[in-house]
Amino acid sequence: RMLEVNLDGASHGMVWTKMGGMVAYRGQVKFTRQGVMEEGLGKFLKRQFTGEGAKLTKAEGQGKVYLADTGKKLTILQLQGDAVVVNGEDLLAFESSLSYDVKMMKKMAAVVSGGLFNVRVEGTGLVCIGTHHDPLTLRVRPGETVFTDPNATVAWSGNLNPGFKTDVSLKTFVGRGSGESFQMQFDGNAGGGGVGWVVVQPYEESPLQASS
Repeated sequence: RMLEVNLDGASHGMVWTKMGGMVAYRGQVKFTRQGVMEEGLGKFLKRQFTGEGAKLTKAEGQGKVYLADTGKKLTILQLQGDAVVVNGEDLLAFESSLSYDVKMMKKMAAVVSGGLFNVRVEGTGLVCIGTHHDPLTLRVRPGETVFTDPNATVAWSGNLNPGFKTDVSLKTFVGRGSGESFQMQFDGNAGGGGVGWVVVQPYEESPLQASS
Protein backbone atom coordinates (compact mmCIF):
# COMPACT_ATOMS: atom_id res chain seq x y z
CA ARG A 1 0.00 0.00 0.00
CA MET A 2 3.04 2.29 0.41
CA LEU A 3 6.02 2.78 -1.89
CA GLU A 4 9.42 3.80 -0.52
CA VAL A 5 11.57 5.59 -3.09
CA ASN A 6 15.30 5.92 -2.34
CA LEU A 7 16.95 8.95 -3.92
CA ASP A 8 20.75 9.02 -3.85
CA GLY A 9 21.29 12.51 -5.24
CA ALA A 10 23.21 11.11 -8.21
CA SER A 11 22.28 8.47 -10.80
CA HIS A 12 19.09 7.62 -8.92
CA GLY A 13 18.36 11.11 -7.71
CA MET A 14 15.07 11.75 -9.52
CA VAL A 15 11.73 10.02 -9.98
CA TRP A 16 8.42 10.96 -11.58
CA THR A 17 5.40 10.59 -9.32
CA LYS A 18 1.66 11.05 -9.60
CA MET A 19 0.68 14.50 -8.42
CA GLY A 20 -0.55 14.26 -4.83
CA GLY A 21 1.05 10.85 -4.28
CA MET A 22 3.60 11.93 -1.66
CA VAL A 23 2.56 11.17 1.93
CA ALA A 24 5.94 11.68 3.66
CA TYR A 25 9.64 12.17 2.96
CA ARG A 26 12.94 12.58 4.74
CA GLY A 27 16.18 14.20 3.60
CA GLN A 28 16.87 16.92 1.07
CA VAL A 29 14.16 16.36 -1.55
CA LYS A 30 12.74 18.94 -3.93
CA PHE A 31 9.34 18.56 -5.56
CA THR A 32 8.62 20.28 -8.86
CA ARG A 33 5.41 20.26 -10.85
CA GLN A 34 5.85 19.01 -14.38
CA GLY A 35 6.42 21.87 -16.80
CA VAL A 36 6.34 22.58 -20.52
CA MET A 37 10.14 22.62 -20.82
CA GLU A 38 10.45 19.05 -19.52
CA GLU A 39 7.69 17.41 -21.48
CA GLY A 40 7.59 19.40 -24.70
CA LEU A 41 4.69 21.36 -26.13
CA GLY A 42 2.99 18.29 -27.65
CA LYS A 43 2.77 16.44 -24.35
CA PHE A 44 1.78 19.64 -22.56
CA LEU A 45 -1.17 20.25 -24.88
CA LYS A 46 -2.34 16.65 -24.57
CA ARG A 47 -2.03 16.84 -20.79
CA GLN A 48 -4.09 20.02 -20.70
CA PHE A 49 -6.82 18.25 -22.63
CA THR A 50 -6.77 15.06 -20.55
CA GLY A 51 -6.99 16.85 -17.20
CA GLU A 52 -5.55 16.45 -13.73
CA GLY A 53 -5.02 12.70 -13.84
CA ALA A 54 -2.08 12.93 -16.27
CA LYS A 55 -0.08 15.49 -14.29
CA LEU A 56 3.20 14.43 -12.74
CA THR A 57 5.52 15.72 -10.03
CA LYS A 58 9.31 15.43 -10.19
CA ALA A 59 10.97 14.45 -6.88
CA GLU A 60 14.74 14.92 -6.84
CA GLY A 61 17.54 15.09 -4.33
CA GLN A 62 18.80 12.78 -1.62
CA GLY A 63 16.54 11.01 0.85
CA LYS A 64 13.49 8.81 1.02
CA VAL A 65 10.04 9.58 -0.39
CA TYR A 66 6.92 7.64 0.59
CA LEU A 67 4.11 7.41 -1.95
CA ALA A 68 0.57 6.07 -1.82
CA ASP A 69 -2.66 6.35 -3.81
CA THR A 70 -5.89 6.16 -1.79
CA GLY A 71 -4.86 2.86 -0.24
CA LYS A 72 -4.49 1.05 -3.56
CA LYS A 73 -2.39 -2.10 -3.72
CA LEU A 74 0.93 -1.27 -5.38
CA THR A 75 2.77 -3.40 -7.91
CA ILE A 76 6.26 -2.72 -9.27
CA LEU A 77 7.03 -3.66 -12.87
CA GLN A 78 10.59 -3.93 -14.16
CA LEU A 79 11.01 -2.89 -17.77
CA GLN A 80 14.04 -4.07 -19.70
CA GLY A 81 13.99 -2.28 -23.00
CA ASP A 82 10.26 -2.77 -23.42
CA ALA A 83 7.11 -0.75 -22.78
CA VAL A 84 3.91 -0.75 -20.76
CA VAL A 85 0.77 1.32 -21.23
CA VAL A 86 -0.93 2.33 -17.96
CA ASN A 87 -4.26 3.96 -17.27
CA GLY A 88 -3.26 7.49 -16.27
CA GLU A 89 -5.29 7.22 -13.07
CA ASP A 90 -3.39 4.10 -11.95
CA LEU A 91 0.22 5.20 -12.61
CA LEU A 92 1.90 6.12 -9.30
CA ALA A 93 5.61 6.50 -10.12
CA PHE A 94 8.39 5.59 -12.54
CA GLU A 95 12.14 6.04 -12.75
CA SER A 96 13.58 8.98 -14.67
CA SER A 97 15.54 6.56 -16.89
CA LEU A 98 12.24 5.75 -18.61
CA SER A 99 10.65 7.83 -21.35
CA TYR A 100 6.92 8.45 -21.41
CA ASP A 101 4.14 9.81 -23.57
CA VAL A 102 0.45 10.48 -23.03
CA LYS A 103 -1.73 8.38 -25.31
CA MET A 104 -5.30 9.52 -25.87
CA MET A 105 -7.99 7.04 -26.82
CA LYS A 106 -10.48 9.38 -28.42
CA LYS A 107 -12.97 6.64 -29.29
CA MET A 108 -13.57 6.01 -25.60
CA ALA A 109 -13.29 9.56 -24.27
CA ALA A 110 -17.04 10.13 -24.08
CA VAL A 111 -17.81 6.61 -22.89
CA VAL A 112 -15.62 5.59 -19.95
CA SER A 113 -13.34 7.27 -17.44
CA GLY A 114 -10.45 4.90 -18.06
CA GLY A 115 -10.48 5.35 -21.81
CA LEU A 116 -9.67 9.04 -21.99
CA PHE A 117 -5.93 8.89 -21.55
CA ASN A 118 -3.16 6.41 -20.88
CA VAL A 119 0.55 6.82 -20.32
CA ARG A 120 3.04 4.80 -22.32
CA VAL A 121 6.26 4.23 -20.35
CA GLU A 122 9.24 2.78 -22.21
CA GLY A 123 12.87 1.82 -21.66
CA THR A 124 14.73 0.21 -18.78
CA GLY A 125 13.70 0.89 -15.20
CA LEU A 126 10.97 0.46 -12.60
CA VAL A 127 7.31 1.46 -12.86
CA CYS A 128 4.81 1.41 -9.97
CA ILE A 129 1.09 0.98 -10.64
CA GLY A 130 -1.80 0.99 -8.18
CA THR A 131 -4.88 -1.20 -8.25
CA HIS A 132 -8.01 -1.50 -6.17
CA HIS A 133 -7.49 -4.91 -4.51
CA ASP A 134 -5.45 -7.72 -6.11
CA PRO A 135 -4.84 -7.35 -9.86
CA LEU A 136 -5.27 -10.15 -12.38
CA THR A 137 -2.88 -10.55 -15.31
CA LEU A 138 -4.29 -12.20 -18.43
CA ARG A 139 -2.07 -13.55 -21.20
CA VAL A 140 -2.90 -12.50 -24.75
CA ARG A 141 -1.99 -15.14 -27.32
CA PRO A 142 -2.65 -15.61 -31.05
CA GLY A 143 -6.16 -16.90 -31.55
CA GLU A 144 -7.13 -16.10 -27.94
CA THR A 145 -8.69 -12.64 -27.88
CA VAL A 146 -9.19 -11.09 -24.43
CA PHE A 147 -12.06 -8.67 -23.77
CA THR A 148 -12.01 -6.36 -20.73
CA ASP A 149 -14.17 -3.72 -19.09
CA PRO A 150 -12.45 -0.38 -19.85
CA ASN A 151 -13.23 0.91 -16.33
CA ALA A 152 -11.43 -2.07 -14.79
CA THR A 153 -8.46 -2.18 -17.20
CA VAL A 154 -5.23 -1.00 -15.56
CA ALA A 155 -2.33 -1.71 -17.92
CA TRP A 156 -1.12 -3.76 -20.87
CA SER A 157 2.13 -4.62 -22.60
CA GLY A 158 3.30 -1.92 -24.95
CA ASN A 159 3.28 -4.07 -28.06
CA LEU A 160 -0.48 -4.62 -27.91
CA ASN A 161 -2.86 -2.40 -29.86
CA PRO A 162 -6.28 -2.65 -28.19
CA GLY A 163 -9.46 -2.22 -30.12
CA PHE A 164 -13.03 -1.68 -28.95
CA LYS A 165 -16.15 -3.75 -29.23
CA THR A 166 -19.78 -2.76 -28.75
CA ASP A 167 -22.14 -5.50 -27.62
CA VAL A 168 -25.67 -4.32 -26.91
CA SER A 169 -26.67 -7.79 -25.66
CA LEU A 170 -24.26 -7.37 -22.73
CA LYS A 171 -25.54 -3.97 -21.74
CA THR A 172 -27.70 -5.19 -18.89
CA PHE A 173 -25.23 -7.82 -17.66
CA VAL A 174 -21.74 -6.29 -17.69
CA GLY A 175 -20.58 -3.15 -15.97
CA ARG A 176 -22.32 -0.48 -13.93
CA GLY A 177 -21.47 2.75 -15.75
CA SER A 178 -22.42 4.53 -18.96
CA GLY A 179 -20.02 2.35 -20.96
CA GLU A 180 -21.35 -1.04 -19.90
CA SER A 181 -21.85 -2.20 -23.50
CA PHE A 182 -18.28 -1.34 -24.55
CA GLN A 183 -15.31 -3.63 -24.10
CA MET A 184 -11.62 -3.29 -24.86
CA GLN A 185 -10.39 -6.00 -27.21
CA PHE A 186 -6.84 -7.38 -27.02
CA ASP A 187 -6.04 -9.50 -30.04
CA GLY A 188 -2.97 -11.76 -30.03
CA ASN A 189 -2.75 -11.79 -33.82
CA ALA A 190 -0.25 -9.69 -35.76
CA GLY A 191 -2.62 -6.74 -36.21
CA GLY A 192 -3.19 -6.51 -32.47
CA GLY A 193 0.48 -6.68 -31.53
CA GLY A 194 1.01 -10.41 -30.97
CA VAL A 195 1.69 -12.11 -27.66
CA GLY A 196 1.34 -9.92 -24.57
CA TRP A 197 -0.61 -9.37 -21.36
CA VAL A 198 -3.27 -7.14 -19.86
CA VAL A 199 -3.87 -6.28 -16.18
CA VAL A 200 -7.37 -5.82 -14.78
CA GLN A 201 -8.62 -5.01 -11.29
CA PRO A 202 -11.77 -6.20 -9.48
CA TYR A 203 -13.10 -2.66 -9.41
CA GLU A 204 -14.57 -0.18 -11.87
CA GLU A 205 -13.31 3.37 -11.66
CA SER A 206 -16.18 5.75 -12.38
CA PRO A 207 -15.80 9.12 -14.17
CA LEU A 208 -16.38 10.88 -10.83
CA GLN A 209 -13.56 8.98 -9.12
CA ALA A 210 -11.18 9.44 -12.02
CA SER A 211 -11.59 13.19 -12.06
CA SER A 212 -11.39 13.75 -8.30
